[in-house]
Amino acid sequence: MILTTPLAALGRSTLAVFATIGQVTIFALQAILHIFRPPFYGREFAIALLNIGWLSLPVVGLTAIFTGGALALQIYDGGSRFSAEAVVPQIVAIGMVRELGPVLVGLMVAARVTSSIAAEIATMKVTEQIDALTTLSTHPMKYLTAPRVLAALIVVPILVGIGDIIGIYGGFVVGTQQLGFNPATYVTNTVDFLQRSDIVSSLIKGAAFGGIAATMGCYYGMNSGRGAQGVGQATKASVQAAAVLILAANFMLTSLFFSS
Repeated sequence: MILTTPLAALGRSTLAVFATIGQVTIFALQAILHIFRPPFYGREFAIALLNIGWLSLPVVGLTAIFTGGALALQIYDGGSRFSAEAVVPQIVAIGMVRELGPVLVGLMVAARVTSSIAAEIATMKVTEQIDALTTLSTHPMKYLTAPRVLAALIVVPILVGIGDIIGIYGGFVVGTQQLGFNPATYVTNTVDFLQRSDIVSSLIKGAAFGGIAATMGCYYGMNSGRGAQGVGQATKASVQAAAVLILAANFMLTSLFFSS
């Protein structure tokens, strides 16, 4: 009995993890299917575009510009040990576009948007508004989930593109104003070094991360417990799941695009 109790607990935990993975996968597939099936709720879609996209710009911009500036300083200091200070523009550009831009934007969206979606939908469940939608013959997945997931799939790649540009600009400002780089040479090195595949991979990552963030918010909101405690737990779990899945998806996508 003493030996089997820990094994039983491990088995239950493992089964619970796989059950959650299966439920999330089915939920995501249902959300994607509802995107392409009428009716379409344009007002909910427009509101989701505004909340996920426009209102996320300030935090995305600030995060990107400070990250780009700090990255330039770090690369310059590290490169000086090998007399390779001249590579700052190239490494800042590829670092922001390939990795830091998409990941940081994804995590900021998870922190801001996933938590908001989960709290909103969980509150609707607690106050029985989702039951009211079903009574009115309105499918909750179509009304609440599909517009938010579609909006995230569209707008987060745009946020990633903007974040990449702002991050590179942050490195440009630090490089030219503090590290003594020539502005024209800095811009030329940046443009010449980036390839189309770098930009495409960044935007694809943005779409994947946006879909993960919105789906996790909707899933945990729909499956929240009752009461204020249930709303809080759903919000916390949604952000944790979104962040972990974004980092895991980033590794898999990076391996897919850049492994040789």
